[in-house]
Amino acid sequence: MRRKISYNSKHHIRLGRVSAAALSPDSSWMAVAVMRLNRDGTEYVGDLWKVPLDGSDPVQLTRGQSSDVAPCFRRDGALGFLSNRKPTDLGADEGAEKRRQIWILDAEGGEPRQLSDEPLGITDFRFARRGDRLVYTAPVLPGVAHDKQRETAAERGRRGSNARRFTQQPVRHWDHWLHENEDLPSPHLVACCSDGGKRRDLTPAARRELSIEPRFDLSEDGRLVAITWSTPARDRELDTSLRVFDLVTGRDRIFGAQEYCNVEFPLFAPDGRTLAAVREFRSATSAPRPRTVLFNVKSGKGRELAEDWDRWPQLQQWCADGHGLLVTADDEGATPLFRVDTRSGKTVRLSTVKSGGHHSACLALPEGGAVGIRSTLSQPPEPFLIPAKGRAAPRRLANLSGFDSADWIDTESIRTISTDGKLIQSWLLKPRGVKRSLPVLMWIHGGPIGMSGDLWHWRWNPLPFLARGYAIVQPNPRGSTGFGQAFIQGIWGNTWGGQCYEDIMAVADAISERKDIDGGRMMAMGGSFGGYMTNWIGTQTDRFRCLVTHASIVNMSTFTGVTDHPAWWYLEMGGENPYQNPDSFDRYAPWKYLSGWKTPTLIIHGEKDYRCPVGEALMLFEGLQYHGIESELLLFPDECHFIQKPPNIVAWYDAILEFLDRHMKRGGTGKGRSY
Repeated sequence: MRRKISYNSKHHIRLGRVSAAALSPDSSWMAVAVMRLNRDGTEYVGDLWKVPLDGSDPVQLTRGQSSDVAPCFRRDGALGFLSNRKPTDLGADEGAEKRRQIWILDAEGGEPRQLSDEPLGITDFRFARRGDRLVYTAPVLPGVAHDKQRETAAERGRRGSNARRFTQQPVRHWDHWLHENEDLPSPHLVACCSDGGKRRDLTPAARRELSIEPRFDLSEDGRLVAITWSTPARDRELDTSLRVFDLVTGRDRIFGAQEYCNVEFPLFAPDGRTLAAVREFRSATSAPRPRTVLFNVKSGKGRELAEDWDRWPQLQQWCADGHGLLVTADDEGATPLFRVDTRSGKTVRLSTVKSGGHHSACLALPEGGAVGIRSTLSQPPEPFLIPAKGRAAPRRLANLSGFDSADWIDTESIRTISTDGKLIQSWLLKPRGVKRSLPVLMWIHGGPIGMSGDLWHWRWNPLPFLARGYAIVQPNPRGSTGFGQAFIQGIWGNTWGGQCYEDIMAVADAISERKDIDGGRMMAMGGSFGGYMTNWIGTQTDRFRCLVTHASIVNMSTFTGVTDHPAWWYLEMGGENPYQNPDSFDRYAPWKYLSGWKTPTLIIHGEKDYRCPVGEALMLFEGLQYHGIESELLLFPDECHFIQKPPNIVAWYDAILEFLDRHMKRGGTGKGRSY
């Protein structure tokens, strides 16, 4: 008898979310940040846990209703972290609990104590592993004395204008506005001693250079710090290079500056003589191709590493011997961990092929091997260990999520031949033990450059749908990472409705012919680019029972002026624009073909989404309503591109499931395109 499965949106939001990890100086344990629901169930807060590498039980280090995140060890073994805890006597002013400061938990234990009192809070920080140095990023009001920052910001907040003025793009990023105002704070890079003393603002003149997700690293001896530095380019996008500060001499240099180039994710080698980063060039004709580059710190010259490796490297950490880099990369539907030799460029996979999964936050062990965070389609992110000798399956070190594994689902990697003869990989998930043919949900990933992988997804998790009796297929069509650069190139330029659509339809055809799938009860859904593709599907075929389109694009031309990075959008469209070539630019715009739409549709959008603004959802809803198509609109006024607040997450899953149940569980008609 098949056991009854209970997993729904409320179960989902109550799981612990492992989000970050740090390795202790003696390499005997990891500090792991775990997000959980607060007392009211309205938001997530973080706790820190001690996870021993010998397999013994984890120990909770911090608790309470504050949020403790971003663990980082100091050289004396003390554990630093960011927190919005109630301030101590360092700065107990009104509103201080809304700012994050650095707190310290001494190696001997005891209660955490506040280390920093940055006037407007801290966004990120690093301790030197072997030196007396701390660096961090923090918002700073230009031209205002350090001891007047807090009161000046509060006064301007009460009495000042909230107007923003701009002279160049971009003016927004994801979910927030950028600015050029002199009376608003800008991110700065700050250095001090590891006890917080002798504070020095390294970038007093910074305005927009650090305004978009700056990444930085600190050399182990604490002498050098490198941070991504943004400058406007002729294509009106942002070039990024690395600004490297010598904290002893006070001098700084720029590494890797080139036109139409982005250099990011800096990592210093253990000896501080080499700086690794990821570099890519922008072009209207070619999709980006990130490659690892190694800079000689003395000369500033760089060389590419493993340039023939046809994967996108995601740098994790230098190996302890200084001759290798831990790197993850999407690969055939999974994200394994690799070691790249920095002399030869030879790449060796450390996690086994059979184990699959998605690896992140990977940290090198002194004698080889690695620890980090790993998840699969059936298991939430948890701390893992890969031993030093030989290739081995990652070993889970703790269960901090409160969920062991979804052993009640079957996961299958399948291959489909597309219309041009290329193989398309997909993940097929089904509730285990079901003998009847199942209705199937086609989930299309965003990007469009991205991948549906063997990983746990908090925002698009299949388990609530599998528990309801649906099968799910997640295709990796043209543009997906992990299948080579030529495969990615297939989505670049204004080709969104072309071969990628054919790939998805080929997968739908193949899935429909399976005996365990009811091809007459199939739907399609996706977010961002996946939402666009769902819209395109709506205009091209009526084979699906229903559609769910989230944070989508419906009109290429109108989207151009309102997305947060319009200059990048021109590149994605192969250099075309709606001003010079309006007909060509909109050749794959779903808006032009709404009269052919027949399928019931649920449209979902966050009003604070600046990547794919909410006007696209309103435009689609009106178009479908005008044409008499059964359609519904679900808006989240306080969400951006991603639905993140626990009550809204529940509403998102429940609304989709209710919509599906109405449209998918009307009697099936067997195989085929029509219903």
